[in-house]
This record gives sequence, structure tokens and C-alpha cells, in this order.
Amino acid sequence: MPLALLALAVGAFGIGTTEFVIMGLLPEVAGDYGVTIPTAGFLVTGYALGVVLGAPLMTVLGTRIPRKRMLMLLMGLFIAGNVLSALAPAFELMLAGRVVASLAHGAFFGIGAVVAAELVAPEKKAGAIAMMFTGLTVANVVGVPLGTLVGQTLGWRVTFLIVAALGVVGLLGIARLVPELPRPEGGVRVRKELAAFRNVQVLLAMAMTVLGFGGVFAAITYITPMMTEVAGFADTSVTWLLVLFGLGMVAGNLVGGRLADRALMPLLYVSLGALAVVLATFTLTAHSKAGAAVTVVLIGALGFATVPPLQKRVLDQAAGAPTLASAVNIGAFNLGNALAAWLGGLVIAAGLGWTAPNWVGAALAASALLLALVSGALERRSAGRGVASAPVAAGAAPGARASVPAHH
Repeated sequence: MPLALLALAVGAFGIGTTEFVIMGLLPEVAGDYGVTIPTAGFLVTGYALGVVLGAPLMTVLGTRIPRKRMLMLLMGLFIAGNVLSALAPAFELMLAGRVVASLAHGAFFGIGAVVAAELVAPEKKAGAIAMMFTGLTVANVVGVPLGTLVGQTLGWRVTFLIVAALGVVGLLGIARLVPELPRPEGGVRVRKELAAFRNVQVLLAMAMTVLGFGGVFAAITYITPMMTEVAGFADTSVTWLLVLFGLGMVAGNLVGGRLADRALMPLLYVSLGALAVVLATFTLTAHSKAGAAVTVVLIGALGFATVPPLQKRVLDQAAGAPTLASAVNIGAFNLGNALAAWLGGLVIAAGLGWTAPNWVGAALAASALLLALVSGALERRSAGRGVASAPVAAGAAPGARASVPAHH
């Protein structure tokens, strides 16, 4: 794998850390600004919404900018947002800093995935995407626990200054290691990028992203009360449970990246089906410390085993105009997080117990599996008619024709 992927992974590490570390620092931030913890929770919600909106917005704004330069500009935006968060004298400015940082998130991963895929041979594309996303998964194993510890001992502002410094390292790495890639023939045109959303397979892949990853976060969002109130863990044990979840994410991401290059759709069938079963089983294993710990690892592994294949699926189906679709799919992950957290909160508020979100997660994952089966069936039907399922990528051999019917 090219060394340039390491620079992208460092940027992903910083972004993953800033996204999730705030959850462990809400009490400190709330106390510093004199607001309630639910009010401080807007720092999580605001970031997620910023990713959803920022992914298409920043990608469209960067259509005329070479991808390497755009990645550098996005890291600059990320650095500025985290510095503003660290130095903000008022809660409203802190929230603004979180939103500024979040605007870089979706476009960085979306454009970064396209760049990573272009740096390697076609049969290694999913592995290259997984390598970049390793930065995000490792952030949950190393960055978030360490950032939480630093924030609790030295102050939360120090944590965000360190994250900004990580952004500087990522920026320098991209500047030095990522090559200047040729722009797509004819440039990146917004109309051409939007046309990818007329492909039903692109929309199905994004819906699978929302539902599949939503299944994971329906359970993980409420992991603290579930583990302390049901499994009987001490409050201090939750950090290590999240480390186990992060280790599962790392393993699932790497294995998913390797297998997706060989059998993408079968991998999605197996991982989404197994995820639905494991989430449903979590309602039982949550009553045992050992069972809960093992299940948390499996949820992380199966959930992130779907990330490289889903991202590659979008790139394949939007071939020739993948940048916007890739970025919007990153926003879909965060949309899934927000949807799942809301649904999980509803069933808890309805008095169904702390384990009830696991049933929500299982239903979401099963719905994603159903969409995967529909997508596969449509693809086989198209192949039976002699019609491929995606347009020919930019740079295809002369004379190759676009293979998706106009109504897609």
C-alpha cells in the first residue's frame, strides 16, 4: 500500500478523535460553561448535522479544486474548528467551532476514499479505502480514551489543542506524501456528479449505510447505562468496554476491506445478517459481564466490516462521477447515528428498558440486509439482460459505452 495512505489515515485519526471524544468530556465542558449536560449534548448533535450538511456542500464547492489541494484545505478547516473549540470563551462559540470542524469531515472521507482508490490497482481498492478508515477506527481505541483521560486531568481544552496538532501532522503528511493526481477528464462537474444519484444502486447502497451503521449506534449510544445498570459494570469500566468496541472496529474494517475486493455482495449479506443476530442476542448477553464484553467486540467488528464494501459499492456504482456520492455516503453514516440514537431514546423513554435499543439496532440491520438482497437481485437481473450495473469509470478504454440505462 502506498505511503500516501498513511497521511490520509493520520487525518482520519484526528477526525475520528474529535468526533467521539466529546462524549466522554460532556460533564467537564458543561461544568466549565455552566450549562446542563443535555445542553452540552448539542455539541454531539451539531457535529453530526454538520457532517451531513457539510459533506455535499464542501464537495460541491471543491469541484474545481484538485483533490490533493482540497484535502489540504479541508484539514485546514478542521484545524481551525478545533482551535476555536479549544479557545472558545462562550458555549455558543464552542458549538460554532464544532460545526466548523464537522464541515471538513464528510468531504475529507469522501474525497479521501476516491484518492485512496486511485492510488492502487483495481483489485486493491477496497483494501486501500479500509487502510484510510483504519485511522478512524484506531481513534476509538487510542485517541478517544487518551483524549478523555487528558481532558479529565489537564482540562478539555488541552484535548482539542492536541487534536488540532494532529490535524497539522495530517496536513503536512498530505502535502508531502499524496501525489498530484490527474483531474477526471472534463473536470469534476456538479451536474455529472448529481447524475450518480439517479442510479438506484447508489441510493440503495446509501440506504444500507444509514440502516446498517444505524444498527450499530442504536446499541452503542446507550452502552454506558446498559453496561452499568444491566451488566453490573462499574462506571470506570465503560472506557475499557469502548476500547474493546474499537478493537472490534479495527479488525472488522481491515477484514472487510480485504474480503470486499474478492466478494463484495456476499460479504454484505453475511456481515449485515450476523450483525442483526448479534444485536438481537445482546438483549440477553447484556445481563452477563463476559457475554456483554464479547458482544461489544462483535458489534464493532461486524458493523465496520460493512464500511469498506459499502463505500466501494458507492464508488463502483457512481463510477466516472464518484466524488459527491462518496462524500454523501459518509454523511449517511452520521445520519444513521443520529436516527439510531433518536429511536433508541424513544424505546427507553417508553419504559421498555435499557436493552430495548438492541432490538431497534437488530431491526435496522435486518432492514439493511433486505436492501442488500434487493440490490443483488437487481444487479443479477441487469446482468441477465446484458446490462452492467454501473457506468464505465472515467478513463475507461476508448469505445467503452456507459452501461446504465438512462432511466437510472
